[in-house]
Amino acid sequence: MNAGADAIVDRCDYLIVGDMGIGNTTAAAALCLGRFGADAKGWVGPGMGVDDDGIVHKVAIIEKALARQQPVDDHAVALLAAFGGHELAAIAGAVLAARARSIPVMLDGFSTAAAALSAQGQLDSLDHAMIAHMSPEPGHLRLAVALRKVPIIDLKMHLGEASGAAVATLLVRAACALHNGMATFDEAGANRNNTS
Repeated sequence: MNAGADAIVDRCDYLIVGDMGIGNTTAAAALCLGRFGADAKGWVGPGMGVDDDGIVHKVAIIEKALARQQPVDDHAVALLAAFGGHELAAIAGAVLAARARSIPVMLDGFSTAAAALSAQGQLDSLDHAMIAHMSPEPGHLRLAVALRKVPIIDLKMHLGEASGAAVATLLVRAACALHNGMATFDEAGANRNNTS
């Protein structure tokens, strides 16, 4: 977590986090199961394209991990230690540090959102973060609902690596340009009392 926090440079005013690895959606599903409960099958999806047997295997791995970690402590650091791994812990640390510095965060997909949630504890402590895109992973939809967040785009992207966050950032930049370049009523010579 400290490595992720320390990776944010002083001049940072907007942070994109993404993940690159094999098995991250399995770890994300385990984190969500540890935090919210329910059943492992409801949090698991195909990731980068495993078949039905692969999904059954992922569920079995998560259930085995859950049984080994019983009782599950839903404290952020305990969840990351039990299920998260180094990369997701670094993401969590970066998101937490960004909140402390009032830096908005764009979460790429399922794995990054699960990691960010793990570091925060309370749902409203992710108010500085947006979900960039809706992953086809079934657990991502459940997580977005739990976080009360609507992803900016839905392109059915399975990729991580911050690719969806980069696309969503184009929309953020366009919105900022529109906001900053929009004329006021007075500058536009518009009559606010004219209802026609």
